[in-house]
Amino acid sequence: MYAVAFDPDLAQRVRASLAERSDILERKMFGGLAFMLAGNMCCGVIGEDLMVRLSADAADAALDEPHTRPMDFTGRPMTGFVYVAPEGTAADEDVRRWVAAAVSFASGLPPK
Repeated sequence: MYAVAFDPDLAQRVRASLAERSDILERKMFGGLAFMLAGNMCCGVIGEDLMVRLSADAADAALDEPHTRPMDFTGRPMTGFVYVAPEGTAADEDVRRWVAAAVSFASGLPPK
């Protein structure tokens, strides 16, 4: 386990994927690090997992991919949130793909 609540290397890879955006803020939450787009949670790093926010349909489809599972932080699956295990984010292009999907969804939400 990490001395911090999230994998700093994965967090840096997420930051790199979001580097061209000016509307992203980082916020500690869920015991990890969340990336907020226009005030809406977009993605994050919890422990060694990438967390992505997707539409309910996209999240269901994502669960068919390897190394994913429902985000069950509260003990019950959260609709539209998926954890991606380290094996699913081993390559930088994997991180970019997941982050882009989360950004696409969060971009369609009204700003907070």
